[in-house]
Amino acid sequence: MERAVRELWVESRDLLGLGSPSPDDTATASAVPRADLPPTPLAFLRDHVSPGRPLLISAAATRHWPAASLWPTASYLTDALRSTAVSLHLTPDGRADALTPHPHPGRPGSSSKCFASAHVRRVDFPTAVGLIRGSDPAAGLVAYAQQQDDCLRGEYAAVAGDVDAHVPWASEALGCLPEAVNLWIGNAHSVTSFHKDHYDNIYVVVSGEKHFLLLPPTEHHRLYVRDYPAAHYVAAEEDAGGEHQLRLKLGVEEPERIVPWSSVDPCPASPEEMAAQASLFPLYFDGPAPIRCTVRAGEMLYLPSMWFHHVSQSPGPNGLTIAVNYWYDMQFDIKYAYFNFLRSLEIDNDGSSGKAGALEGDLEEKNH
Repeated sequence: MERAVRELWVESRDLLGLGSPSPDDTATASAVPRADLPPTPLAFLRDHVSPGRPLLISAAATRHWPAASLWPTASYLTDALRSTAVSLHLTPDGRADALTPHPHPGRPGSSSKCFASAHVRRVDFPTAVGLIRGSDPAAGLVAYAQQQDDCLRGEYAAVAGDVDAHVPWASEALGCLPEAVNLWIGNAHSVTSFHKDHYDNIYVVVSGEKHFLLLPPTEHHRLYVRDYPAAHYVAAEEDAGGEHQLRLKLGVEEPERIVPWSSVDPCPASPEEMAAQASLFPLYFDGPAPIRCTVRAGEMLYLPSMWFHHVSQSPGPNGLTIAVNYWYDMQFDIKYAYFNFLRSLEIDNDGSSGKAGALEGDLEEKNH
């Protein structure tokens, strides 16, 4: 079964024109198709939506946005949102909605890892920007504005008019308007672990760069999606030398909630960790190289629904990475049925296979 699935990886990439280089073959690394101008709705539907093929579009797509020139400046957003309270997500290390060591690994029945969500605090926008710019994993505090509830049209409504309300050619091709439009503000310390979304995603970088690792839905098995107990960070004020400092502690949710999540860390911090990851997750590290894509300021990435993506970022001259994304509801068609069947097949590291006892839960992961 493993051999058949590996052949599927290669054939599906070939059909999409993406290629399947080995992880060490950097000279022929797969690239996302690129367009100098936005496509027509028909071309977008035919060449990208229907086959599920990503597309990177040059800054010509957003040159008319006021945000393109205003948001990268040092003070515009701070002035425009000075009296606005926003939701700021706080973690010790910049890894929200990601796996982390279980806080009580020795307890009976405890997993060695858990799925950790950020602590969310409402602060005024200038304070949020200050905390984002001052984020430091060494100090145990990284801030990221990543509220995913249509926040651009909600708490950031004062600047929503600086970008298009929707992407016209995408809306026409998909036959609907976006369900949510979100604003993301962070810096280089925030990293998003591998996950998928049940949305067609138009992702636009306004300041800085976003670095994507992409895998098609057909490569589900390479990510070793397993069940983990949910946890979240809680805040505790500590008095250090007469100054109050915010400290984050991880608490497991009660009653227990289980989250299916990718077990793979594609960017281990040391050769020793790389060797451990490669041993534990050979389907990822021995398979085709992930498709790499950097989205620069002004550029727009179409990411089809159910594509797995891992995201890191680099700040712009203002010290921030700023992005907007448009989530369009996916079509739950025959491709979704095929995906559910594929992920129901259990493939062990030794190549044996069989039917899984149950399908994984349909968690709609939404973190970038």
